Amino acid sequence: MSIDKLIELISKKGNPTVVGLDPKMEYVPDFIIKKAFAEHGNGLEGAANAILQFNIELIDRLHDIIPAVKPQSAYYEMYGWQGVKALHKTIQYAKSKGLYVIADVKRNDIGTTAQAYAIAYLGKADVGGVKLPAFNADAATVNAYLGTDGIEPFLQYEKAIFVLVKTSNPSSGELQDLTVDGKALYSHAAALVNSWGKDFIGKHQYSDVGAVVGATYPKQLETLRKEMPHTFFLVPGYGAQGGGADDVVSAFDKNGQGAIINASRSVICAYKKSNCKPEDFSLAARKEAIKMRDDILKALKL
Repeated sequence: MSIDKLIELISKKGNPTVVGLDPKMEYVPDFIIKKAFAEHGNGLEGAANAILQFNIELIDRLHDIIPAVKPQSAYYEMYGWQGVKALHKTIQYAKSKGLYVIADVKRNDIGTTAQAYAIAYLGKADVGGVKLPAFNADAATVNAYLGTDGIEPFLQYEKAIFVLVKTSNPSSGELQDLTVDGKALYSHAAALVNSWGKDFIGKHQYSDVGAVVGATYPKQLETLRKEMPHTFFLVPGYGAQGGGADDVVSAFDKNGQGAIINASRSVICAYKKSNCKPEDFSLAARKEAIKMRDDILKALKL
């Protein structure tokens, strides 16, 4: 099971965190941008090259201490096909360094279109009778709003998915907290995730069908941990969105397993608040990633 691979990497590195590689141009140090523009022009190609080089330096500095990265596709798509190419190269480079890659794409649609999305990020495309991987991530985030026929195509590739259940954004409650038959809608989503994942439970007793549950809602996080004992949680909202170490403790089981905590801006932009030279941005990111790890382990009393 794919989730077993992630759990074992977390155990090996003693670090239940994932770094979101969500680069905007304003996050990238000027020296990288100037070099990219000089070599590739002051346009989308130059921008895409700049964010790729930013990612590569971050991965080089972080890969020995973190188990996973989570590139959010929107930050690449905004730079056109050149940015999408940078996303592909980022995924492949991260995998070459032994990192587990969660493609944060939040995709879904009706059956055949969902199948196409699943092939793109997790599977292999049929090209003249030859099966070829496209993005080839280890896992992807998916939207459950279309129900079962939008989820099943993602379950065919021995990869993991993380289904949106209770997201970290301020307005998530507009839909997710609605009461339906006496329970919050997110609890109904949790029940579906349990159902979808029951045949995909690995040797560590967690399923390849995981859930996205935000650190910004610790009470709901605690409730959902109880409702989803075999569901591995991807927990966004740590750091820049306001979630802290104490907020995420309830995402884990009694053994300190069952979740991976994501931080993006607080890590990749750490150099902006640490008074270090821009050339040392990746060192600042490493220090912040270590601090995050240590704060969470301390809160877990591990």
